[in-house]
Amino acid sequence: MEKWLARRRKSKVLELADRQITLAMDTVAELEKAVVAAAKSNKEEARTNITHLSKIEHEIDELRRIIFEELTKDTMAPQDREDIMHLVKRLDEMADHVKDAARALDLILETKIPEAFWKPLVGMATKLVEITRILRRAIEALGTDPSEARKLAMTIDKIEGEIDEGYQKAKELLLKYSNDMNVAVVLFLLDLAEEMEHVADSCDDTADYVRILAAAREF
Repeated sequence: MEKWLARRRKSKVLELADRQITLAMDTVAELEKAVVAAAKSNKEEARTNITHLSKIEHEIDELRRIIFEELTKDTMAPQDREDIMHLVKRLDEMADHVKDAARALDLILETKIPEAFWKPLVGMATKLVEITRILRRAIEALGTDPSEARKLAMTIDKIEGEIDEGYQKAKELLLKYSNDMNVAVVLFLLDLAEEMEHVADSCDDTADYVRILAAAREF
């Protein structure tokens, strides 16, 4: 009976962790939709996406607490438990940055933004969806093909660099148009671009950890 319960609990932890991964990716998808809608001046649609994103992020917080509680009861190997905890923490951090980006976007929906700004922001949002999808594939490959997991994780560096280029472009545009905008709007635009860049950094950090785990499983 004890072994059966241990297997059930381990299965539950992995199921919850997989759910958290799915939700973390969903927040990024909602952010992209919100940024695209804002760029097209579809304010209500953007707000709907932001509201949905906030609900998902709240569920991620709840899942993190449940997963940590389950891990304290689990009989899996200490290293496996630690690996899951690290991944869960990193994904939670990523979702926090997505939420902060969405909050900054919400604050500027009613303001007039130079059209040139939206191109790098939409580009960053689209790349964030791409980078998180690859990250999910890398995490999933850990248990089946560590070599593939490492390859996928390495491609994330390249995409993170492309997102950083979008961030630099956004900052250049802030300098160019800063005199035409309210100071508060400039700050919120900077916050939006910075938080999106932090999402990419969080993905890259998680990918680094995936590479470490994959290398350990290859030997």
